[in-house]
Amino acid sequence: MASRVSSVRVAVNTDVMLRTGGHAVRMPGRRLPFVPGMDAAGVIDQLGPGTGDRLAIGQRVVAMVLFTSPRGGAYAEQVVVPAASVVSAREGADFPAASTLLMNALTARLALDALTVPHGGTVAVTGAAGAVGGYAVELAKAVGLTVIPDAAQRDTELVRGFGADHVVERGSGVAARIRALAPDGVPGLVDGSVQTTGIVPAVADGGTPAELRGWSGPAERGIRVCPVMAPDGMTDTKGLDRLRRQAEDGTLTLRVAEVLPADEAARAHRMLESGGLHGRLVLDFS
Repeated sequence: MASRVSSVRVAVNTDVMLRTGGHAVRMPGRRLPFVPGMDAAGVIDQLGPGTGDRLAIGQRVVAMVLFTSPRGGAYAEQVVVPAASVVSAREGADFPAASTLLMNALTARLALDALTVPHGGTVAVTGAAGAVGGYAVELAKAVGLTVIPDAAQRDTELVRGFGADHVVERGSGVAARIRALAPDGVPGLVDGSVQTTGIVPAVADGGTPAELRGWSGPAERGIRVCPVMAPDGMTDTKGLDRLRRQAEDGTLTLRVAEVLPADEAARAHRMLESGGLHGRLVLDFS
């Protein structure tokens, strides 16, 4: 059961890791060329058999595209994806904004689910000004958690706008600054900036840091390191659609840094590697 999406806009996310070999372990035996891209938005122009009545020709949708598939990722004018990975685009959002939602919000959602911190508990979030980190703050607040994110001074107000209860300065010593607010450590932490061993001291004994690049520890003091990968949830249609609804009701904020034509993909990768972006870069393949 598949659908074909055309007039594609693609958010630039983990694509740099693919280009530089960071995903090679997940693609044994594959040879060049690779097609990057996991986040797409566009219009359905063809449906495969057995798709059901949830999707329709001409429908505005967002989709998660698995770049390890034989067809490759979303950097294309048309993409064919499993129907389970396709949901309606957020009402009122243009395609570039819509394309920035699924991969990063799903990653944040899976990370928070892995932490299992109960209502009223406390979580920390690193890289909170970034896409995954920002969504993690917003989703954590939506379920009644106290959130301690980090941010550069220039990003403090941005992160507070996501609902953060306290904001600590990012950089060297951030674990100690989190501990100053949570002396026993935080029971859960979403490591959006991939600090791995450097952030573990902020976690309470027996707590859980959710890691986004496959690091699984080891860690002492009974800490359980939990790697989180977006593909694990990309066929959870109900979960993807719930994220779309949360974008519609204002729980999640869609942020576009800049829209670039598809032939400027190399420039987009350089910009992403340089850092400092507020929102996602989007490539226009339409």
